[in-house]
Amino acid sequence: MLRKIIRIDEEKCNGCGECAKACHEGAIQMVDGKAKLVFENYCDGLGDCLPVCPTDAISFEEREAPAYNEAAVKEAKMNAPAPLPCGCPGTESKVIKREQTCKVDAPSPQSSQLSHWPVQIKLVPVNAPYFDGAHLLIAADCTAYAYGNFHNEFIRNKTVIVGCPKLDAVDYTEKLTAIIKNNNIQSMTVVRMEVPCCGGLEAAAKNALKASGKFIPWQIVTISTDGRIIS
Repeated sequence: MLRKIIRIDEEKCNGCGECAKACHEGAIQMVDGKAKLVFENYCDGLGDCLPVCPTDAISFEEREAPAYNEAAVKEAKMNAPAPLPCGCPGTESKVIKREQTCKVDAPSPQSSQLSHWPVQIKLVPVNAPYFDGAHLLIAADCTAYAYGNFHNEFIRNKTVIVGCPKLDAVDYTEKLTAIIKNNNIQSMTVVRMEVPCCGGLEAAAKNALKASGKFIPWQIVTISTDGRIIS
């Protein structure tokens, strides 16, 4: 059929990808560093992609093209993977399955007890599947370096998220509140360093638990700079 549809000038395209992000239908994709109209039947001809293009590489044209297929667009959206928090493949949520050791044997000090990824507070999705029924461990970045047996004593059988309020320069309260409020968290443990800046992590966790309106067991563990549990 003859209809209005977008046209992408590849010579003008600088590969920024903004048009692909703006295309809610998924008609535009990045191919070999250039934006391409991959699915003509996904293009609704409304042009949400036009204003975001910094090089004016996108325009309208009237030509023969398949009709806009709304049903196909909806099906594609339903089957699409969840978007990554920052677009980096390394931030994709996943559960890590480890081989079970003999029950009578204590886990090796060298064995990682990490059961999921990512772990940074700023990167974890609020509704990540590993939060369902989790015993939540909120740890300051430095604790795993200061305390030698951190994996076996703290991370084992827990869902860990880590951060440093001083380096991140953010208040984690809102993110932690959403995690606790929107998931079936069974307990909360905060492991912090004795240094004053770690008080921000403890305060954020306490405020988040209060703001969530939930009543779950919680505890605060403090590690000294020389690697001892002091409280």
